Amino acid sequence: MESECRPFEDAQSGKVPVRGHLHVPASSPRNGIVLTHSAGANSSSPLLVAIANAFCKSGLTVLRCDLPFRQLRPHGPPPRGSAERDRQGLQRAVEALRRQVPGRVFLGGHSYGGRQTSMLAASQPGLVDALLLLSYPLHPPTAPSQLRTAHFPDLRAPTLFIHGTRDGFGVIDEMKAALKLIPARTQLVPVEGAGHELMSARNRATLPDVIADAFARFMAAQA
Repeated sequence: MESECRPFEDAQSGKVPVRGHLHVPASSPRNGIVLTHSAGANSSSPLLVAIANAFCKSGLTVLRCDLPFRQLRPHGPPPRGSAERDRQGLQRAVEALRRQVPGRVFLGGHSYGGRQTSMLAASQPGLVDALLLLSYPLHPPTAPSQLRTAHFPDLRAPTLFIHGTRDGFGVIDEMKAALKLIPARTQLVPVEGAGHELMSARNRATLPDVIADAFARFMAAQA
């Protein structure tokens, strides 16, 4: 059996639909991860596709999904007031993936998707086994005092942060200080020379495997 990637949809009456793509590895997978995108992208962004392929190669089932706001509008940022529904969509995606794998389920997201991921996990301890936050938007680039960390003290899931050293949404020292607010086990992996988008022509060939390997080691240290 070869690994496969297929369109995925779970639309139950009265519930926020789950839409995206499911990556299933060739070996019998036990664990899985939900991945979602930034405010300006969708689940088919090059970063998300590349990371999903790397995780699938490592043996994880991957559900990369479009947040509810993106399902309703193909372009543009999330409208005001959409965050709660986006978190509902992430919870539904976790539930859908749990029906696909018998083992642990992880949740990850890039920028806005990562922020909603962390807020959902903080409000529902035990929902997932660990978090992967890519380019967490610690604050607006022009307003470093407006920190998005109010929920950090409520995070109980082990959390791996992947962050560029040239990210305008938070420098590495700011990220290190913010992680001290989280009572769960955390790790920060800097990506040298990367901005908020993380992936560039310089690291495109190596970054996805670096992220997948870092997450595997992070989870192995917990076992």
